[in-house]
Amino acid sequence: LDNVIASSFLRCDTKAKAEAVSREVLEFTGLTEDADIISKGLPLGKRKRLEIARALATGPELILLDESFAGLNPAELDVSIEIIRGIKARGITIMIIEHHMKVIMAISDRIVVLNHGQKIAAGLPAEVASNPTVVEAYLGAEH
Repeated sequence: LDNVIASSFLRCDTKAKAEAVSREVLEFTGLTEDADIISKGLPLGKRKRLEIARALATGPELILLDESFAGLNPAELDVSIEIIRGIKARGITIMIIEHHMKVIMAISDRIVVLNHGQKIAAGLPAEVASNPTVVEAYLGAEH
């Protein structure tokens, strides 16, 4: 809880308000039962959700996530995808740097693909997924 309260102080003027915001964010990210556990004691999937909770506690209009889904198992990925969908439903813009295509295809409205720092494609998920340049760059020419 303390990790999230610290972030909440960026938008709250009292400890009581910061705690209320923090508890709501922990509930939203499925971490209510872990509120009193020190963050280093949490498993990887929950630590990654805690990072998102801390960002949400600031009341952002935009969240940038960089490889936030790396190392997660399939069940943790599914939970994270639902959290991202919930963030989008709140009207918060999300920019994601991610190599896990299941996540990107499930949550993106628009995708930009880089290869060695150069943009090779941009568009809707289905367009990008079927783009021959993207397929060759990420799967090899034989695909």
